[in-house]
Amino acid sequence: MNALTPLVATDRLFFDRPGSQLDREAAGRLLAGALEGTDDGELFLEYRESEMISLDDGVIRSASFDTSTGFGLRAVLGDESAYAHSDELSESALARASATVRMVRAGRSGTAADTPRATNARLYSDANPLHEAQFSERAALLSAIDAYARGKDSRVVQVSASLAAEWQAVQIMRADGHRVADLRPLVRLNVSVVVEKDGRREAGSYGLGGRFAYSQILNETSWKHAVDEAFRGALVNLDSRPAPAGEMEVVLGNGWPGILLHEAVGHGLEGDFNRKGSSAFSGLVGKRVASPGVTVVDDGTIEGRRGSLTVDDEGTPTSRTVMIEDGILTGFIQDRMNARLMGVPATGNGRRQSYAHSPMPRMTNTVMLAGSHSPDEMIRSVKRGLYAVNFGGGSVDITSGKFVFSASEAYMIEDGRVTAPVRGATLIGNGPDAMTKVSMIGNDLALDPGIGTCGKNGQGVPVGVGQPTLKMTGLTVGGTAG
Repeated sequence: MNALTPLVATDRLFFDRPGSQLDREAAGRLLAGALEGTDDGELFLEYRESEMISLDDGVIRSASFDTSTGFGLRAVLGDESAYAHSDELSESALARASATVRMVRAGRSGTAADTPRATNARLYSDANPLHEAQFSERAALLSAIDAYARGKDSRVVQVSASLAAEWQAVQIMRADGHRVADLRPLVRLNVSVVVEKDGRREAGSYGLGGRFAYSQILNETSWKHAVDEAFRGALVNLDSRPAPAGEMEVVLGNGWPGILLHEAVGHGLEGDFNRKGSSAFSGLVGKRVASPGVTVVDDGTIEGRRGSLTVDDEGTPTSRTVMIEDGILTGFIQDRMNARLMGVPATGNGRRQSYAHSPMPRMTNTVMLAGSHSPDEMIRSVKRGLYAVNFGGGSVDITSGKFVFSASEAYMIEDGRVTAPVRGATLIGNGPDAMTKVSMIGNDLALDPGIGTCGKNGQGVPVGVGQPTLKMTGLTVGGTAG
């Protein structure tokens, strides 16, 4: 199948397989009838294979393999949409779905939106990583990870590791006969190490992945790096002291700390929230929303990245969308419906978790671009503050922009030097306000290692983040020190 074009490969999966109850001509006819008189819509066909293997303390605790197939049919008229889906790929199921979504018309009619432009871009291999090697080989590698981690230090008391992969094949059909297909690999490795000393236990973790073959993360250099980083993080936490609280200068590390940017700013720049006026950024296009030098882009076109897509789940090619340029808000990321209603082009950010979900504006890889300062220069400029290298969980309120993020690896900065590691540090603030407190932007832009999943309205999709080291003034740090 890998030598076939995505359209031919997905035709074989959805229409030409033995015993198929749906042919392409019938699907096109039913789709055209369902979308007659509407503004937009599509038939989204999906086949997915996925696996997860997890090891804990030297034993494979769980292993799963799943396949799913189904379709989602959507009709859009004005700002309303009707959606029907089924895991049965048959002419009768599609006919029932067509009758359901036609109800959105209710005696009205619209004007069919333009078809997305075509693309010849390919951002990742068509190959299915689950077919790359035997399941037993992947299980054996997890055992090797466990042995390597335990051999590093007698303080290692627990090791957990997991491998996950999926291969998603999609075809998007439109009422005018336009069709686009995409074959999407995705892999991920996670490692967690627990260390103990004098009765105190602490953990460290690390993960990596992307849209490529298993071999890119399962080579010895990559998986040993993951173990080394998890072990290093655990030792840092073992030596940490309670974090102080209060307002202080904060230096954010590069790469994964961009998750704060994703949550605190990125969601507020999604088109649906701004069309409805519920974002803290609503009505601010053309206005300053961040410090000079702050440029934020959403880029779904970076080859092999976890958040990248050749085309989004509406069939629109992804793009590099500048949302904030030199501190000025320039625009939002859009799916087709919100872009049409706001009178702007779609940006290729219409995404869905699966065929059972309707698309909406979602981030891909959200990145702040580099500046001119070195990380050492930023550290030296801080009298007393926090150096947050990695983050765990966080939350944000889209309307107010308020956020809370916990640092999983952080250090004190005292008299221009990084000193003791601290635990329990949280960053508390407001997204739009925080962006105006960026005082220095590093020259060391990095992307995260390929571990992000974003949730919105009950749907999860893979995403990427990135940023250079940043210095921010006057952030509120919540700590645990008495």
